[in-house]
Amino acid sequence: MALPPSAARVLRWIGVVGIVAAALVFAAPLIDDAIHVARLLREPAPIALAIPVEGVTARALRDTYGAPRGADRRHEGIDIFARRGTPVIASTRGIVLHTGTNELGGNVVWVLGPGGDRHYYAHLDRVAELARFQRVAPGTVLGYVGTTGNAAGTPPHLHYGIYRRGTGAINPFPLLRAAPRDAGSLALGR
Repeated sequence: MALPPSAARVLRWIGVVGIVAAALVFAAPLIDDAIHVARLLREPAPIALAIPVEGVTARALRDTYGAPRGADRRHEGIDIFARRGTPVIASTRGIVLHTGTNELGGNVVWVLGPGGDRHYYAHLDRVAELARFQRVAPGTVLGYVGTTGNAAGTPPHLHYGIYRRGTGAINPFPLLRAAPRDAGSLALGR
């Protein structure tokens, strides 16, 4: 038995609406993430950052940026020393771009922050449970201080680097030294 033409049109219309609704449900989180990234890129890069190792004070930091590393390269960050297993925390809000390993950094996390700055956390003993494109705030645990990669045989530390869009590596030391005592104000954008 064939459906009347008007009933067939209604069923086709319901099918199309169902497909569109399913596509929107699937695409909504992706659209939200894209909007979040666009907002991060439009914001200015921070002028002060939270220190990315729990319990470390600005006085304990040493500026090792630009120090020779072998005959052919320079240090593109600073080393922040702490006991193995000390939590490494996000220095800014942003999204997780990558977690994994590489030859120099060992266990690493990359976070995209305001202004398009890419924050690099390396030599981690282990990485926290993070998902790609996960949003983070200052203080979010990213991993734990270690000696992986080319840091084997050295005291446990975090290698922290910042790579600015269009510039490359920049010195994080002045930004960390400028951090207010209340890191919560960084989370609120004040």
